[in-house]
Amino acid sequence: MKSARNYPLLLASQFLSAFGDNAILAVIVGQLTLMQKAGEITSDQLRLNNTIYTSLLFVPYVLLAPLAGYVNDRYPKTTWLRRGNLFKIAGTVVCALSVWWGYIWQAPGYFIVGIGSCLYGPAKYGILPEILPREKLVKANGMVELLTLVAILTGMIAGSWMIDKLPVKQCYVGLFAIFGTSWALNWLMTPTPANADIRLRASAAEFATHFKSLLTAPRLGKVLVGTALFWVCGAAMKINFQPWGLDVLKLPDNTQIALLGLWLSVGVMVGSILAGQLYAVGDLRRTRIYGFVLAAMLAVIYLVEHLGMVHWLRFEPSLGENSRLVLILPVMLLLGLAGVFAGLFLIPLNAALQAESDPDKLGKTIATQNVMDNLGMILAALMVLACVKFQLGASQVFLVLAVVIAAVTAWLRIPETKARPEQAGDAQP
Repeated sequence: MKSARNYPLLLASQFLSAFGDNAILAVIVGQLTLMQKAGEITSDQLRLNNTIYTSLLFVPYVLLAPLAGYVNDRYPKTTWLRRGNLFKIAGTVVCALSVWWGYIWQAPGYFIVGIGSCLYGPAKYGILPEILPREKLVKANGMVELLTLVAILTGMIAGSWMIDKLPVKQCYVGLFAIFGTSWALNWLMTPTPANADIRLRASAAEFATHFKSLLTAPRLGKVLVGTALFWVCGAAMKINFQPWGLDVLKLPDNTQIALLGLWLSVGVMVGSILAGQLYAVGDLRRTRIYGFVLAAMLAVIYLVEHLGMVHWLRFEPSLGENSRLVLILPVMLLLGLAGVFAGLFLIPLNAALQAESDPDKLGKTIATQNVMDNLGMILAALMVLACVKFQLGASQVFLVLAVVIAAVTAWLRIPETKARPEQAGDAQP
């Protein structure tokens, strides 16, 4: 059932939900920064704990993928938008217990938030073909990705500002309100169709078959690897920005560190918009070019420390705690350009996956994509942990990431398809 009001309500709800996901992480890891500055933990302990806490959001996507695919195929996707947000609200309450019972409660709380995200993710993407005509899918994907990236950026900045300026208890009250508003918006949506014939046991078996079929398909298998590669890059950079900002750029607080993502996110937003305007569904001819350029941008970011760009950063101590960091144009451009090519890389892949896979199993397709993307993010976390173990600096993590992106892109030769997307059988078990 296509409803004119569902699309804007979806955009508003998913923005707030993604905003909350990132704000709550910023509140959690921001406390680590304060602990390091107080001398309670070392820089390596900060990097280790930052990586672990960041990874807690990814694990449910891998563990619960068959269940997420089942519920989003069996029940209305609007239902699981609501229930996903309820898990996030519950996770926020558990995190808030840390105010009285200790920091450790934030780990299970954020894991529960991750369960909510796992259930919410297939619904927010899988609902698009149900509420929009096919010719609008690329632009709609670009808009969803754009708002998600804006939410990631502003959520990290808002959460960092909160933990810098407010008591932890007040931070969690604000986060509860954010997830609650997203949940309320989901209730205003017109319910989408359900399929009562789907059963869990059969659905799980079909998911396994569908997962294997997608990964072994000549075209869509590589599309899935491509989207996962984007999130490898995003997760590694997100994890690495905090130590890079503290150890290399010598930034003074969580808010300044969060602002590092501004230029990158603006670039991804621009790339997402350009992809929606420039490419038809299924046009993946330039994917590898953008991957190689992204790797080159990461290699140049590694050189920021070694080319003396760090010395071009200026502080204004006269402003005290409100000292303003001035970033020179080359650093802004590097992060922005990396984002542009990342957006151009991702959006056509997302649209091709949705348009060319079996429409009757779209929930499982999106859940499969979530498994791949989150496996990629877990691998990114393991990569950063390996870099810490081998005592590589924060700048060197960018170089290792550049090599990984370039190597996978070299392998990523996506074949063209002559079949109409709705006739393509690659994704059908």
